Amino acid sequence: MSIDTSKVADSNSEAATPSKPGPAGAVASWADERLGLATMMKKNLRKVFPDHWSFMLGEVALWSFVVLLLSGVFLTFWYTPSMGETVYQGSYDPLRGVEMSEAFASSLHLSFDVRGGLMMRQMHHWAASLFIAAMMVHMLRVYFTGAHRKPRELNWVIGCILLLLGTLEGFTGYSLPDDLLSGTGIRAADGFMKASPVIGSYMSFFLFGGEFPGESIIPRLYTVHVLLIPGLLLALITAHMLLLVFHKHTQWPGPGRTEQNVVGFPMLPVYAAKAGGFFFIVFGVTALMGGLLTINPVWLFGPYDPSKVTAGSQPDWYMGWPDGLLRIMPGIESHWFGHTISWNVMLPILIMPPLMLTLLILLPFLESWITGDKRDHHLLQRPRNAPTRTALMVSLMTFYGLSWAAGGNDLIAIIFDLSINQITYFMRGAVFIGPLIAFIITKRWCISLQRKDNDTLLHGYETGIIMRSAEGGYSEKHLPISEERAYTLTARDRDPDVTETATGPDTNGIEPKRSPVAGVRQKLREIAFADNVQKPTAAELEEAHHHADHEHELQAGLDGVSADGHQFDGHHLVEDETLRGDH
Repeated sequence: MSIDTSKVADSNSEAATPSKPGPAGAVASWADERLGLATMMKKNLRKVFPDHWSFMLGEVALWSFVVLLLSGVFLTFWYTPSMGETVYQGSYDPLRGVEMSEAFASSLHLSFDVRGGLMMRQMHHWAASLFIAAMMVHMLRVYFTGAHRKPRELNWVIGCILLLLGTLEGFTGYSLPDDLLSGTGIRAADGFMKASPVIGSYMSFFLFGGEFPGESIIPRLYTVHVLLIPGLLLALITAHMLLLVFHKHTQWPGPGRTEQNVVGFPMLPVYAAKAGGFFFIVFGVTALMGGLLTINPVWLFGPYDPSKVTAGSQPDWYMGWPDGLLRIMPGIESHWFGHTISWNVMLPILIMPPLMLTLLILLPFLESWITGDKRDHHLLQRPRNAPTRTALMVSLMTFYGLSWAAGGNDLIAIIFDLSINQITYFMRGAVFIGPLIAFIITKRWCISLQRKDNDTLLHGYETGIIMRSAEGGYSEKHLPISEERAYTLTARDRDPDVTETATGPDTNGIEPKRSPVAGVRQKLREIAFADNVQKPTAAELEEAHHHADHEHELQAGLDGVSADGHQFDGHHLVEDETLRGDH
């Protein structure tokens, strides 16, 4: 075999010259010199992400949004966003020959005549519900664990706006088929706009291109649904992810985990492989739901007719809570300067949703102002260790749930054979009393769990083994918890001292002035922290461990005969007469 020596250096005195890069290398070098992509990728591809099941909730929202994009692109190929009249001549026999809009006709065509069209329609609708539900649960996880605190306040605000945009995107989406149910929803939206003082009718005429229903609403909703809101969602999700990378992911307390590090798996290859697999799980579950579970059967509702209303019509679940408030709101109106103010529509629809959104956005800033905590936080908190925060969110959840249930007051009355008037009166009181009761119960529950944690730290865990002393008394054997468990339970900050230090008069005998704002803040601090149970001090832990060690020595010396004559090895009774608890 001959060897080609033409490319081998013939002298050690000549320096080697680098070969010219290929086309791909040249393009990569050109991009890196101008954008710094190689440096950025090298830095972030090995970025560490912590691992915990609760972190998957945000990924469910992300991947369901990807499913929405993919299925939505498919639907745009056959959907016709037009309110032009046509006569249906498709495969669905009950509606053949019926006059309808081109939008509804194309929806029927997608459902019955396009291969895989019905499955993709239903996948799109299920993914939309999953997207909004996952965002809600993800935000609850973030709030309950304290991941909304500094420096992640801006990411919390972005999450709230994403939830709003997702809800609006869902409304515009299920309005596009132009069936009787979605048309009823658009008719309700027209009434909501007209309830706005002074400008209501102008807003309605602008949106519908004239008197309802006009001929422009479906094309305009289509533009908003496929272009405007998705663009905003993509931009905000990108910003959300970039801030996540910049701030580093939060992590649960544990050995080796501090506010200055992140313990987990690198982006490549572990986290990328897990995230990719999780995407296919979300896609597969959504595909199963789209193929097996019927949602939004528009062919049963028929085309929209302004003279008809669907019996038992309900909006999609995420729009149910303002609809519930609308149903239980008393009929209150005012007449000022020739204008009618419909409070029964404005309060539940035009005021409460923006008010709730504003409250959600302000939560991290209000908490920081009340507690005076300006530190960066990268370790998560157990919900029980922030009782007031947890109770506040549970009370908001209770208000949301009761309002949502009120949106089905007619169906509840029919199914359970109840009076719809009695349900309405009950809900009017429950939306005020229920959140208060939920707040009190949740806070006391969290404080009780704090006491249980302290008891576990000081005295160990319950083994379920019951021992009888020589005097005939019974006690349960406790064993110390592991160091890892003890570290996790004690890895929380002590709450600030809320006792207000009294300041006397100054050298001139003048009492210091206290601003009303400072008084409100002090009162809120007392509500937030006064009843909390602090973790044991080092001295208390040392004393408890010394006492436990002494007890274990005594128990170890009991190897021999127990008080009732049975063999005892220091840990359990050997015979069948062993008494065990239900722990």
